Amino acid sequence: MLKLLKFMKPFTASIVLIFALLFVQAMSDLALPGYMSDIINIGVQQNGIEDAVPRAVRSGEMSRLRLFTTEAEQSQVESAYILLDRNTLSSSDYEKYVKEYPALADTPVYSLRSVDRAQREALNAVFSRIAAITYAIEQQGLGAYGVELPPDTDSFDFIASLPAEQRAALIQGANEQLAALPEMLVTQMATAYLAGEYEAIGIRLSSLQSAYMLRIGGIMILVSLLAAACSVAVGYLAARVAAGFGRDVRLKMFTRVTNFSNIEFDRFSTASLITRSTNDVQQIQLLLVILLRIVFYAPLLGIGGIIRAVGEDASMSWIIAAAVMALLAMIGVAFVVALPRFKAVQKLVDRLNLVTREILTGLMVIRAFNTQKQEEQKFERANRDITATLLFINRVMVFLMPAMMFLMSGVTLLVVWVGARQIDAGSLQIGSMIAFMQYAIQIIMAFLMVSLVFILLPRAAVSAERIAEVVETAPVINDPRQPRTYPPDVRGGVEFRNVYFRYPGAENNVLRDISFKAAPGQTTAVVGSTGSGKSTLINLIPRFYDVSMGAVLVDGIDVREVTQHALRERIGYVQQRMQLFSGSIESNLRLGALDAHLEEIEKAAAIAQGLDFIRASENGFDTLVAEGGTNFSGGQKQRLSIARALAKKPEVYIFDDSFSALDYKTDAALRAALKKELAAATVIIVAQRIATIMTADQIIVLDNGAVAGIGTHRELMQNCQVYRELALSQLSENELAL
Repeated sequence: MLKLLKFMKPFTASIVLIFALLFVQAMSDLALPGYMSDIINIGVQQNGIEDAVPRAVRSGEMSRLRLFTTEAEQSQVESAYILLDRNTLSSSDYEKYVKEYPALADTPVYSLRSVDRAQREALNAVFSRIAAITYAIEQQGLGAYGVELPPDTDSFDFIASLPAEQRAALIQGANEQLAALPEMLVTQMATAYLAGEYEAIGIRLSSLQSAYMLRIGGIMILVSLLAAACSVAVGYLAARVAAGFGRDVRLKMFTRVTNFSNIEFDRFSTASLITRSTNDVQQIQLLLVILLRIVFYAPLLGIGGIIRAVGEDASMSWIIAAAVMALLAMIGVAFVVALPRFKAVQKLVDRLNLVTREILTGLMVIRAFNTQKQEEQKFERANRDITATLLFINRVMVFLMPAMMFLMSGVTLLVVWVGARQIDAGSLQIGSMIAFMQYAIQIIMAFLMVSLVFILLPRAAVSAERIAEVVETAPVINDPRQPRTYPPDVRGGVEFRNVYFRYPGAENNVLRDISFKAAPGQTTAVVGSTGSGKSTLINLIPRFYDVSMGAVLVDGIDVREVTQHALRERIGYVQQRMQLFSGSIESNLRLGALDAHLEEIEKAAAIAQGLDFIRASENGFDTLVAEGGTNFSGGQKQRLSIARALAKKPEVYIFDDSFSALDYKTDAALRAALKKELAAATVIIVAQRIATIMTADQIIVLDNGAVAGIGTHRELMQNCQVYRELALSQLSENELAL
């Protein structure tokens, strides 16, 4: 996988933007349970009262609250409030305040000034204590503190009448009892006191509650929309990055493959290269999309969820730890069981593609020999193998989903059970329990998302290795660093100088000590029995292979000293296995001569003896060519291939057994046309048919990779036993006489 990271460099900006969006999304998702907790704890249970700082309090109640403050706290409280009295307010101000605080009509009211956050926090610390004490005394009296009151005596009047030392002792005892209570219970006592005071003042708690819940609910909607927008943007960017990565990798693979020599093609099968360019790239694209959406988001969600869950209630953190351990154990088992099968899948896909390709390309042969059943069984075996492997993997993966749902349900049940006991004890609020539950699920989902990456990683890693294997395979045949150039008067002479060749990994040479010259204006033929090395020898001229020893020269320059492009520009090559491309006849003939005029294309087709059947077709040169030229006969494909080479007008023509599918009449007419039109070019013909090369200016006879004879037909019939036997096996003495 790391070997392919260089293809991600063009998308660095998009990846950074994805990480930024994922951070915003994670923070938004983590904020939602906290807002839900606030709605339940504050909006529902506390009537929308956020803290213990009263927005307004009657003067009489303020006097009661001051009984439990220090001098510094009294000064702090007095500076934060303004006294509203109908006798001191202007009529307009009075009318305004009395609508807000109806109790102002009967008693002065203290109203909170505008304070900053730090002042409010300091005031909250004071009021949460004194309001809770006041509420406790109002509800239970002073009996809870061991004080017996005379009949019809107000508790607060009694406290105010106590000497300073006794009052201080009473307040100290109240503070100690308050400190022993859970903080949550103290907050609830303070807000309960404020709720009663607000009702006494005339402030509608329902309006206060609705305003709070609408505000927090609105924030939740905005946060949810922000998270959704980030998620959509991340999905879009991740898809673009993955698609761009796949495009670049496929282009790199295709470019690399087009530069492969025959040596590299012998190493990789066509079916395997197709699978690597399609299925393997798709596997990595899928992993990339998931990685970009999860690899940064899941850790943020998991770590942030743990921090926030512990902040809600640290005593239940063991539930999360147990759930994560159980989840990792399940994923570990699935990973160990499925990993070996992941590695086998891509090889099975290769095998299936190979079988499918062989059957489809050889369908006519299969029908001719009535072997459809055998081929169906071969395909069925390949299909069954990959199906069984994928089914096994999917069954293992499918087990994870119900197991995860069971785990999350168990965690939810455990949180409710433990949380209910703490709520009953007064140490936890309902909203906090629900938030903890949501955080626990988020944490489990985060670990599950990370595990999904590790589950998909093995197959993608195998695909990445297979792709890297192609991308990093350097072609054996390369252009020289300082190439030579052909002179302007290049004519195309070819020379083999003491050439030896062996295939990579082979022990013995296929060609041994080959030396000859093919001069311009001459036709040089290469003959020999099957397996004598004819095609191998021809493939050395355009550098499809490089010689092991010796040299191949074109116009006196070693072919290894010029660029492959410059070399092949001077060669018109017609291979033994004809290959036409989908398109039209004209597009195929223009393959090596894109700027050729139609007259030149027609002339090349006429020389190749193909003009008659082209014109006989309904659309002429615009006739469509099926994939591989399957809508043409073997002889027609050979003539089109020859015409394609002729249209290029090179200096060297190589015909590798390119007349084998022609009838004798067409063969003779084609050879006559070639001799007339290519009088100045170098023509090299590889042939099995002796009649095709009898008139050649020079014939090279190969036998078991070595030159058995060089000369004309007449000379070889007299001096070369190998040639004579080969010729007599095809023609009679009279037919061989020139």
